[in-house]
Amino acid sequence: MRKEFIIGISCFYHDSAAALICDGEIISAVQEERFSRKKHDSRFPVNAIKYCIKSNNLNLKDIRNIVYYEKPLLTFERLLETYLAVAPRGIRSFIAAMQVWLKEKLFLKTELKKKFKNIQKEITKNKSEYIPEILFAEHHQSHAAAAFYPSPFEESVILCMDGVGEWATTSTWIGKGNKIKPLWEISFPHSLGLLYSAFTYYCGFKVNSGEYKLMGLAPYGKPIYAQEIKEKLIDIKDDGTFKLDMSYFKYHRGFRMTSEKFHKLFNASPRKAEEELTQFHMDLASSIQAVTEEIVVKIAYSLREETGIKNICLAGGVALNCVANGKLLKKNIFNEIWIQPASGDAGSALGAAFIGWHEYLNKPRKFTPNDSMKGTFLGCNFSNEKIIKYLKQINAPFETYQDEELFEKIASQLDEGKVIGWFNGPMEFGPRALGARSIIGDPRNKEMQSVMNLKIKFRESFRPFAPSVLEEDVASQFEMEHKSPYMLLVAPVKKELCTDMTTEQKKLFGIEKLNIPRSILPAITHVDYSARVQTVSKETNPRYYNLINAFKKITNCPLVVNTSFNVRGEPIVCTPQDAYRCFMRTEMDILVLQNQVLYKYAQSKTEKNETWKQEFELD
Repeated sequence: MRKEFIIGISCFYHDSAAALICDGEIISAVQEERFSRKKHDSRFPVNAIKYCIKSNNLNLKDIRNIVYYEKPLLTFERLLETYLAVAPRGIRSFIAAMQVWLKEKLFLKTELKKKFKNIQKEITKNKSEYIPEILFAEHHQSHAAAAFYPSPFEESVILCMDGVGEWATTSTWIGKGNKIKPLWEISFPHSLGLLYSAFTYYCGFKVNSGEYKLMGLAPYGKPIYAQEIKEKLIDIKDDGTFKLDMSYFKYHRGFRMTSEKFHKLFNASPRKAEEELTQFHMDLASSIQAVTEEIVVKIAYSLREETGIKNICLAGGVALNCVANGKLLKKNIFNEIWIQPASGDAGSALGAAFIGWHEYLNKPRKFTPNDSMKGTFLGCNFSNEKIIKYLKQINAPFETYQDEELFEKIASQLDEGKVIGWFNGPMEFGPRALGARSIIGDPRNKEMQSVMNLKIKFRESFRPFAPSVLEEDVASQFEMEHKSPYMLLVAPVKKELCTDMTTEQKKLFGIEKLNIPRSILPAITHVDYSARVQTVSKETNPRYYNLINAFKKITNCPLVVNTSFNVRGEPIVCTPQDAYRCFMRTEMDILVLQNQVLYKYAQSKTEKNETWKQEFELD
């Protein structure tokens, strides 16, 4: 029987991506930013699409359908209605938006056909005009599909929360078998995602990427403004539904997120990007984090009571708030929680493909007791042969080791305090590095957090790092027994591993707390004694598992520090070329490219030419 392929795409708003499924099974999924090297690239994902097609030896004639992740005409309707509701305010932002819409978005189907025709010509080297039928899904429907269909549940309630789709900002669904059905939704401009982004903006971070920083800053403060937020900015009902007072915001009628009324409420102007972070900003971060957690938990309670369903799936940008996810897990409202690891718009490309398969074609679902995301290892992979060829071309000194010797050697280097770039197997899909494109270190080293932040990542010193722990050892290190393969749950470090603060240390404020060791694992223990946990299984990522296990044999410590293989402002590395460039630009000690090991001291300190920056040919 002929196999049927469907491509899902997301683009033009945030984190463009492409995903390919075959007969309902995920085959490939990649973000455009990894190829273009432009972080959060929102352009048409031409490179991601070409990768999905070419890496599977296909061309467009093999594709049954192309599915776009939202319905642009509904979004256009929202823009018009929103402007008419506030006119003449917002005229500048409205004109700017209309210029883009009238140029390409309003006629998106025609534009997509043109772009796919160009891809077809490039792939087949002929003038074939064949383009698969292009279908459209709704934005939150794509989020819900991405959450439910790869999950391990036959039936589940689904919660999607983000900034905004066409109209929906929060939506709830029921997934059963091969169908998802909507329950209820909250519409724009009332948005928990945009409320959180408003505080991201106000605290001086970039909207749509700085939300992680705000979440990381929250434990340094106290939620002293939470009540004021609930009294003035947002009205939260007992069931978790909410309504914002829009007089405090400008995102619905201008280029800024917050209004002068918002600034007067907190008696300060928005912080500029490089200005000092004060206790005020930390307390604001703590406050909006507390409000977010309250809403998520309340909605979860009401969904369980309303539906009686025992499982929940989460997607949308708010689902990347791992602290809120950890609170939800701790409440035991549902028997099981599954969170789409690419919960943002990139993951919606995957959801769109599933909608094409299940909703449009009414195909049965391949239900598996384990989730079908394959550890998110759905992207580019490079053979040892190709890597060796590349390293010889650029005259980079390296050594090659067999697996067992490699794991032992790198584990020993970790024990000696070395920082290591770990490039291993297929690239992850989504915002987290999970042991394929990671920078790793020793979690027992109290200097590791500041070294990695300032000398490797070139980012704020307060940013926390996550532990990758052997799945079977998670309960011995953290107050959790739930698997967390996608680093989307926060849990307390085991009390017996923690160190009590002295009376004097407890008097410290804000960033002063950073250098106080909280446990025997100081590099991954946050100021509130928590950690963002990734569990590593031998089945899903055997090489990364074996490396951590080798480290455990040497040190009796079953975890390593894991952060994404990139520097501030750049996407996670994709190719060996990207990895080598990052290695040479930072103070990493060692680079591992599959089975090849490069030591910094052996590399040429100054590059005499730019050959190491040449484009790397993808497999």
